[in-house]
Amino acid sequence: MQETAGVTLADVQRPIVGQLDQVTAALRDMVAADFPLIQEVNGHLLQMKGKLFRPTLLLLANAASGAREARAIRLAAVIELIHLATLVHDDSVDHSVLRRGMPTVNALFSHQVSVIMGDYLYSRAVTELVRMDEVEPLRVLSRVTNEMTIGEMRQLAQYDALAFREEDYEVTIRSKTATLLSAACETGALRTEPPVRAALRAYGAALGMAFQVTDDLLDYTEEQAVTGKPSGNDLKEHKVTLPLIAALRHVGDADRRAVQELFATPQPTDDQVGRVVTLVARHGGLEYARERAAGYAGEAERALQSLAPSPARDALAGAIAYAVERRR
Repeated sequence: MQETAGVTLADVQRPIVGQLDQVTAALRDMVAADFPLIQEVNGHLLQMKGKLFRPTLLLLANAASGAREARAIRLAAVIELIHLATLVHDDSVDHSVLRRGMPTVNALFSHQVSVIMGDYLYSRAVTELVRMDEVEPLRVLSRVTNEMTIGEMRQLAQYDALAFREEDYEVTIRSKTATLLSAACETGALRTEPPVRAALRAYGAALGMAFQVTDDLLDYTEEQAVTGKPSGNDLKEHKVTLPLIAALRHVGDADRRAVQELFATPQPTDDQVGRVVTLVARHGGLEYARERAAGYAGEAERALQSLAPSPARDALAGAIAYAVERRR
């Protein structure tokens, strides 16, 4: 991958930064409701609004493809709406209590409210797509939401940590994460020539894989502010990700038993998590994950080469560096 160290999300968003305020306004408009509880939850969700990475990709793809159409703002808001819906449901499934430093919907309200609110956000996204009266965005994004749901089910079906293969992991994260980033890029280029649309779809898919592998790696490497140790949240939630899968190919019997014991413990202790984090590092799991993230990043770079040079294309290239070099 080319040297682009130090790229921030602000750098990536610079060509379309003015449009992101319009996306936020459109998002507020889309989720508006007369029902008081929905209004209250919406207010909380909009405070939790993230970095708008997926809308950023859609708007940059729209500019890089030369489409520059007015509906891009609304489509970018729909992408973020779908993303928010998945986060609300994920937090409820995982019984998470914090998201971006704020209480999750399920923690602040209830699991019932969280499930219904996720459904509401999905339905609002569909309503907006139907209102556009164009089949193609609806076709792309309905397929994506189905794939994401199957990805969640795949993750829930990870009963045997030691039997979960890299191939299984790749299929899961492609469904859960990469498919939405790919759809964001493709949706930004729906009114362009098929080769341009295909290139941006491929770019988004590879970027999404690099993004998720890096995210899973950060769970083993990034230190928490309080403890100074890796969070290990995925291990605490019994999630099998690439660093562990890679390390398990090389562990001895004692280390294998440590992993088995952690996954057999309903609430693993910090000592159990720390031991597994250490053995994953010792047996090359972290380095392997870094190599795989770099490989996906290279795929994303190659997909961009067919696009005409532009500030937007440069920003999409910068998004690759941001994805693999970021901190949470």
